[in-house]
Amino acid sequence: MRKLKLALIFGTLFFAVGFFVSLFLFRDSEGGKVSSQTILTALRERGFLVTQTYVANESVKIENDSEDFWRKLLWGQAIKAYGVVEVNLGVDLSKLEESDIKISKDKITVAIPKVNVFNSRLVGDVSLENKQGLLKRIFENDDGYNQAVSALVNQAEQNILTAEVLTTANDKAVEEIKRLVGYFVEDREVEVVIK
Repeated sequence: MRKLKLALIFGTLFFAVGFFVSLFLFRDSEGGKVSSQTILTALRERGFLVTQTYVANESVKIENDSEDFWRKLLWGQAIKAYGVVEVNLGVDLSKLEESDIKISKDKITVAIPKVNVFNSRLVGDVSLENKQGLLKRIFENDDGYNQAVSALVNQAEQNILTAEVLTTANDKAVEEIKRLVGYFVEDREVEVVIK
């Protein structure tokens, strides 16, 4: 019984000494400050931050016709397509550099790139009308689907990328970055600027 008490006392003493030595050796010399590298790593892990999603009904007409009546009759093609396209806008946080994050005594400034298109995709089916010339239908039969999808997506992106939409998406990106950085620092103001 005496050996058990002695082992318990030495174990407790050993644990206490180890605890205090580890506090002394491994304490944070910066007092728990967050570095720009910490913030950079956390933001880069987000990858592409989507801040705005738009869904639009689009319609396009594609005419691969020439002015020549016979060529138009034999090889011409006219496509009409209707579809719903989703366009996602956001900020590519993987492109951030350490120089984009400035830390001062009372403020953290993060410089982010401008919002751009992350992806665009067709939602649902495409309604397609395809008129082809006689020889084109026989020798180069093309349903026009790929051309139609490409044209619908391009048109949706052009229609969405207005100054007003980009301003709204940039504002949302700024607010989201402020929120994300705010998780790391509660005692400083967070300012987000667009490069």
